[in-house]
Formats: sequence, C-alpha cells, structure tokens
Amino acid sequence: MKTSLLLSLGLAAIIGFFAILGTPVSAAPAAQFTPYPTPTPGPDGQIIYIVEEGDSAWRIAAIFNIPLDKLYELNHWDKDHVIRPGDQVFLGLAGPQAVTPAAGPTSTPLPVNPTQTPPPGWGNLCVLLYNDLNGDGIRQEEEPALAGGAISVSNRDGSVSRTADTDSGAPDSVCNADAAGFVMFETLPEGYYNITVAVPDGYNATTVLNSPATLNSGQIIFISFGAQANAETAAEIPVIPDGQSLSAIPGRSPLLGILGGAIVLFGVGLGVYAALLRRR
Repeated sequence: MKTSLLLSLGLAAIIGFFAILGTPVSAAPAAQFTPYPTPTPGPDGQIIYIVEEGDSAWRIAAIFNIPLDKLYELNHWDKDHVIRPGDQVFLGLAGPQAVTPAAGPTSTPLPVNPTQTPPPGWGNLCVLLYNDLNGDGIRQEEEPALAGGAISVSNRDGSVSRTADTDSGAPDSVCNADAAGFVMFETLPEGYYNITVAVPDGYNATTVLNSPATLNSGQIIFISFGAQANAETAAEIPVIPDGQSLSAIPGRSPLLGILGGAIVLFGVGLGVYAALLRRR
C-alpha cells in the first residue's frame, strides 16, 4: 500500500514538472524611461533645464550628452554640490528663439529734395610789410610800410592764387584809414588761406614770412610782416622815421649841419674871389 502511494506521488511530480516546462515563459517588460522635455533657448540664448524628482548631475549630463566635469564648470559647482528638484541647470548657449515680426502697415517714403549747397561768403585780407627799425618783430606807429616786397595769397584747394607788390603809399580806407601801406586782397571766398611775403633786396626778415589764416564771411583780417635793413643798406641809406628831421636822429648834431653849410659858403666865396683875380 505504501509503495503504491509513493509511486503515485512520484508520477504526479514528474507529470507536473513536464507541465511546467511546457508552459510558455512571458518576456520581462521593457524598461520605461522618464521623458525629459528638450530645453529651448531663452531670449538671451541660454539653455536652462529644471531639475525634476530623481535627477542627479550624472543623469542630466548623460541625458543631454554633456561631460560631467563640463556640467560642473558651466554651473560653477564644486565636487560636493547636490541638486534638488526645481533647481535651474545651465546647459549652454544657443541662438535665441526666432521671433516672427507681426506685419504692420507699410510706410511710403517721402520724396527727398536735393540739398542745395549755400554759396560761399566773402571776406578781405589786409597785408602789410613794414620797416622794422628796431628789429623787435613788433610794429610800432613810427615804423613805416616797406615798398619793394611781394605778397602771395592762396587758399587750400588752389582755387585762389593772388600776388601783389608791397606799397608804402596812402592809407587804404577799406583796410584801415590810419595805416598806410596795407595791401588789400578783397572779395576772397571764405576758407583757409596761406599768406607768404618776400622782403626786398637789402633787408632781412624780423618775423616769420608765412602765416595761415581762416577767413570767414564778412571778415577783414590784418596780417603784418616785418623786415629790417641789413648792415650794407643801413650804411648807404639812413632810415629817417616819419615826422622826424635829420637833426632828430640820435647821433646827429645841428652844429654839424651849420658847420657844413659854412664850409660850402666859404668855398663858393673863394671861387668867386679867384675868378675876379684872373680878370684883373
């Protein structure tokens, strides 16, 4: 009886084992990953990810294909930094989101009128070459104008080029009624000018002989240049300032003039006396 029971149990176990082997095994379910939204650049071009529950720095670096050390560097984290849900993680920079401008009304451009160039104004240049008697380079009232020199006036663009000789004559009413010898260059267009003077032979310049000037509309500019007689000219032609006589010059005595006149009269008298003796 016991033997039959054991045989029955063994047979049932064998049948159950083969039944289990014949049952199809169901496959394990595929792993489900938490979907991560793709961050889009903000208006300033920054890509920001908001940390969710269960995130770690390693997982964020793996998901967005960023080296872990680079992620730490971008966010200025130290090695012990811990992220928490809601934290903002900087992933890098990209171009800002494209903004499609709304269509607005089309403005009609106004016609542009041609700009008219205003005509140039005019001005006058008054140039003087004076006899610098004391050689100080500063004109005094008693220092007269010096004739025999030359003046050249030209502007920057070369449209004006005039020359004139220096004069020691009457005052020019346009330049200055009280200054004789000024040479006037009138009706010159406004602009930048260069004035050059050449002194006459036998004189040395006591001032610069070249001067720039900016002439504005309606303006009169006065420019003076000085020259002094050299040693040879001074010895041959003594300079007598206006309003002074020979006796007023330093070093000259009126006695010398009287003595000279007496010598001349004495000579004339001797000549007349000699002529009378010959007739006798």
